[in-house]
Amino acid sequence: MTVIAKELTVPTNISREAVETLAALKGEPDWMLDRRLLAWRFFEEIPMPTGAEETWRRTRLTGFKLDAVQPFVPERDSRVAKQTDLPAAIQAELATLSTNAGAVVHRDADLLFSSLRPDLAAKGVIFCDLHTAVRQHPDLVQKYFMTQAVTLPDDDKFAALHAALWNGGTFLYVPRGVVIDTPLQGLIALDQAGVGNFSHTIIVAEAGAEVTYLEEMVSLQKRDSQDFHSGIVEIIAQTAARVNYISLQSWGDQVFNFSRERAVVGRDAHVLWVTSQLGSRLTKTFQQADLLGAGASSEMLGVLFATGRQHIDLDTFQRHVAPNTVSDLLYKGALRDRARAVWRGMIRVEPHAQKTNGYQKNQNLILSKQARADSVPGLEILADDVRCTHGVTVSQVEPEYVFYLMSRGLNKEQAEHMIVAGFFEEVLARIPLEGVREKLEAAIGERIGV
Repeated sequence: MTVIAKELTVPTNISREAVETLAALKGEPDWMLDRRLLAWRFFEEIPMPTGAEETWRRTRLTGFKLDAVQPFVPERDSRVAKQTDLPAAIQAELATLSTNAGAVVHRDADLLFSSLRPDLAAKGVIFCDLHTAVRQHPDLVQKYFMTQAVTLPDDDKFAALHAALWNGGTFLYVPRGVVIDTPLQGLIALDQAGVGNFSHTIIVAEAGAEVTYLEEMVSLQKRDSQDFHSGIVEIIAQTAARVNYISLQSWGDQVFNFSRERAVVGRDAHVLWVTSQLGSRLTKTFQQADLLGAGASSEMLGVLFATGRQHIDLDTFQRHVAPNTVSDLLYKGALRDRARAVWRGMIRVEPHAQKTNGYQKNQNLILSKQARADSVPGLEILADDVRCTHGVTVSQVEPEYVFYLMSRGLNKEQAEHMIVAGFFEEVLARIPLEGVREKLEAAIGERIGV
């Protein structure tokens, strides 16, 4: 089955023809088409995960049908001039922040809204959808698109598929020395059934620049049929830059969600990376922080709450390449019903990365007998003057805690909510945006049933 759009036949199945057609519809330059086709070659060569691989051993793709994914649909021009003209459901998501310095909003792969404070644009800040960046800033996109952070070839079939069929996404570029004092905001919304979402985010902060970017992922429809997201996030923090990247994932329970995310951190630069995983049927995410310059640091915070039969698998990697670098990871998860969480973390210290300080902690709270959490920390130390440690806990709610709170007038659900809120407080207190903290607290409350 095919659909005719702009005098081109749009394939409804994932294929090389779909890759070439998408590039033609977007009017892309030859260099981007070449990159898409190279990625397609890798996608064809890399086998689908079977569960025998170490990185997939605890996650099976049961029920997932790649051949049921439509790669894209013809673009719908439904852009609006003002944020207040967006659909009410999207405005409600953007209300996470009381104000922003700019916003980029996508529904499926279609750009709905884009804004940037004029004074920031005058300083050379670029904040727009990625297709616009390819047209208007080709030199910058060509320099950073999958060349420094996420690169191919890789053993990740879904990353290769994404690189071939990326569609939609955000490009954020902050020039040298520019400090953005108000957060920027992005929203990726899934709406149309069965159509793959291949959003791509690039954040570049030049030397001495500072920026906070909040990106939210939501489903506008609930349904029984399969939805699919395959995303990539690239963060480049150059010398003495500071990047705060906060990601809120609230996909619907029908979404199979795959992503590869990587930050490269230069000398004396710092990346604060917050991830929350609340939605999806299945999530498999690879997150990596590469500390490439002396004095570089990363702080990775994670909140996970899974219910029903959700399966969320987070694979984190803190890689110390230069001396005097610091990485700190704190991920907390709560699970109820038959949900399952997997966290597999690795700290690797390269031979010349002396004076490294690396830490990772993963804690899980089990709220039902059927829920399960697997935590697999790891250290790979190739230098001899380092300090690297890790900690893991998996525990249930202590009955005496619930009894104590109920004796003070709370019902069981309220008592459980208070315990879970306290469990997450260590992470939430470190999130710099009040609106994000409040939104996560409310979402946790909804999941508990209060």
